[in-house]
Amino acid sequence: MRNTAKVTYFFLLGLSVLSLCMMFFFNKFQPRSVLNFWFSFVILNLIVKTGFAIFLIIDDLIRLGIFTKHKINGTTPVEGGISRSDFLVKAGMAAATVPLVSLSWGMIAGPYRYKVFSEKVKVPNLPKAFEGLKIAQISDIHSGSFYDKEAVQKGIDLLNAQGADVVFFTGDIVNDQAKEMEPYVEMFSQVQAPMGVYSILGNHDYGDYVSWESEEAKEANNIAVRELHGRMGWRLLLNEHVYLEKDGEKIGLIGVENWGKGFHQEGDLAKAYEGIEAPVKLLLSHDPTHFDEVVKKDYKDINITFSGHTHGAQMGIETAGFKWSPISLRYRKWAGLYEENGQYLYINRGFGFLGYAGRLGIMPEITVMELESA
Repeated sequence: MRNTAKVTYFFLLGLSVLSLCMMFFFNKFQPRSVLNFWFSFVILNLIVKTGFAIFLIIDDLIRLGIFTKHKINGTTPVEGGISRSDFLVKAGMAAATVPLVSLSWGMIAGPYRYKVFSEKVKVPNLPKAFEGLKIAQISDIHSGSFYDKEAVQKGIDLLNAQGADVVFFTGDIVNDQAKEMEPYVEMFSQVQAPMGVYSILGNHDYGDYVSWESEEAKEANNIAVRELHGRMGWRLLLNEHVYLEKDGEKIGLIGVENWGKGFHQEGDLAKAYEGIEAPVKLLLSHDPTHFDEVVKKDYKDINITFSGHTHGAQMGIETAGFKWSPISLRYRKWAGLYEENGQYLYINRGFGFLGYAGRLGIMPEITVMELESA
C-alpha cells in the first residue's frame, strides 16, 4: 500500500512539474484550451495531495504522541492486527482517490453539459405588454477555452430552443484575445430573439491577462473584441441605456462595462443611468460585487441586475435545498437568484470554462427568467 502511495505521489508530482513548465515556459506556443488542461493537472495534484497529506499529518501526530507516552513510561509499544498507521495511510489514499476520480470525470463529462435554470420574478410597475417577458441569459463564454465545436453548437441550440423574447450576454466573450472567438462567430450569430440580443464586456475582454508587444496592439485587440458583438448581431452596451419597447410601452435596459471589486473597472453606472425614464429598469453588469457595492446603495429603482463572472468556481454541490462552492469563500453571492429589499441579482454560472478544464457539480448555464407583475 505504501509503495502504491509513493508511485501515485511521484506520478502526480511529475505531472504537476511538467504542467508548470508547459504553462510558464511554452505558453506562447499553445492555445488557451491546452493551457487549461495543464492548469487542471496542477489543481488535481494540489487537491489530491493536500487531502492525502492531512491523513499523513494525523498519522505523524499520533506516532509522536505514542512515542512520547512510551518514552515517559519507559515501555515498548505493542501493536496487533492492522496498525493505526497503516489504517490512516489506507484511509488517506481512499480519501485522495475521491477528488482524483471526480475532478478527472468533471474534465471528461462536465465542460459542455449545459443546463437550463428557470426563474420567475415579480416586478412592481411592470407594463402589461411585458407580462410574462421571457429573458434568456448566458455569460462567460471564454471562447479561447473551447475545444469541441459540436458540443458548443448543442449549447446554442438549447439556448435558442427556450424561445426567449430577449437574450442577455453578461461578459467575458474571450479569455484574452479577439481571435479566440473567430471560429465561433458564425455559430453565436445564430443566437437571436424578437427583441434582440444585448451584451456587455467582462474583465477578460480588455486583454489585461496577456503580454502585448505595445499599447497599440492591446488597443487594437480591444477594438476587435467590441466589433465581435456587432458582427454577431448583438447590441453591445457601453455605459449606456436603451429601451425595450412593445405595444407602445417600454422598460429600461442599462449596460455597463466591467465594474468589479479588485478587477478592471471601466463601468460607469452614473453615466449609463443618466436620463433613463422607465417604470422598470434592468441592469447588465458582469461582476456581481457591483450589486452590493453600488447598485443596492445608490440605485434602488433598478429592479434586476444580471451578472456572471464567478463561474460558480466550476465545481461544487447543488441540491434542491443546498448549494456550496469554493467560490463562496470569495463571493457572498456567487450563483443563482438573490433578493434584497425588493431588488434582485441573478448570477449566471457561465456558459464556458476557464482554468480548470471541466465542470463538477456546477454545470454550464442557460438562464431563463420570466417577469410577472408584483
